[in-house]
Amino acid sequence: MKEWSFYMPTKVHFGERVLKREAGVIAAYGKNAFVVTGKSSSKRNGSLDDLLDMLKELDLKVRIFDEVEENPTFSLVENAAEECRRVGADVVIGVGGGSPLDTAKAVAILAVNESLKPEELYDSSNYSHALPIIAVPTTAGTGSEVTQYSVLTSHGGRKGGFASPLNFPKHAFVDPRYTLTMSHELTTATAVDALSHAMEGILSSHSTPLSDTLAQKAVELIREYLPRTLDESDNLEFRSKLMLASTLAGMVIAQTSTTVIHAMGYHLTTFKGLKHGTANGLIMVETLKHIRKFAPEVVEKALGPFESEERLRGFLEKVGIYGTDVTATEKELASWADVVLKASHIKRTPGIFTKSDIITIYAHSLKQG
Repeated sequence: MKEWSFYMPTKVHFGERVLKREAGVIAAYGKNAFVVTGKSSSKRNGSLDDLLDMLKELDLKVRIFDEVEENPTFSLVENAAEECRRVGADVVIGVGGGSPLDTAKAVAILAVNESLKPEELYDSSNYSHALPIIAVPTTAGTGSEVTQYSVLTSHGGRKGGFASPLNFPKHAFVDPRYTLTMSHELTTATAVDALSHAMEGILSSHSTPLSDTLAQKAVELIREYLPRTLDESDNLEFRSKLMLASTLAGMVIAQTSTTVIHAMGYHLTTFKGLKHGTANGLIMVETLKHIRKFAPEVVEKALGPFESEERLRGFLEKVGIYGTDVTATEKELASWADVVLKASHIKRTPGIFTKSDIITIYAHSLKQG
């Protein structure tokens, strides 16, 4: 019998205008809020206005840091932490997609550990305290609002995540209304990111009966509602289903971590400019085919309602994942494979992966045929 545990300390508030209804919980964390967000998306979708109105009602001081861009860098989180420290913030509130939420997590630690450098975040023994974090997600994909992970880009341009229990937000306010303004491309990329989380959670050697239950539900929701959302982008019910799937899949990887699919996808994001979910989607089918050689039952379970890799490929084609032309040289593929082989993700993935295997998966995936 496999022993397992399940730890999820984030309180999730899910529903329309939930931020307004449950605003009072934020006041328990202090009187000075540091809000981390991007330049425009949180302003377009109404989330930032909702938050600021609520903070005003609570009579909290507010400093807004709105310089977060996709794939936050070490330099960005250092600058944000310095400002957070300077204003004496009590609580850090991340508003936006995965990048603002991941930035908020890093800032919450760096702000109260003044001598700590971003590269030292990757060893959690370097720190023991952080500011409390509140998460307001505005995309249906990363699940960062319920995980202990933060993914940053190093000074050398390498993308990688660090984990700490301190990264778990105290509260997550999940309002599907904020996803109504998402573009077709972003809706697809983020939903496929959530799909990747769910399927990888089932593949992972750290999977549990409870995480599998959540993962299977997330896969079902994305298969059913992503195409429908793309057809009716203003349908709030469909958006709610994808938001639920994203949060469930985030809860999954909080228990299981991710697999080689994520490790391989990072390079397509860093060096080819693909959105994170799109990168994972491109890699997914060929990776599953390889894992099937060693663990066919696990692959069948991960595929769930897709039933086969070819049906999954058809789904990904339908939602537009294969619409981007990506090329890579043999030298690039070999370099990426060397990094993937050293990643902790590969230890959680069923099967054996050689350098040649990884290069082959990349090459076949990028052919898109």
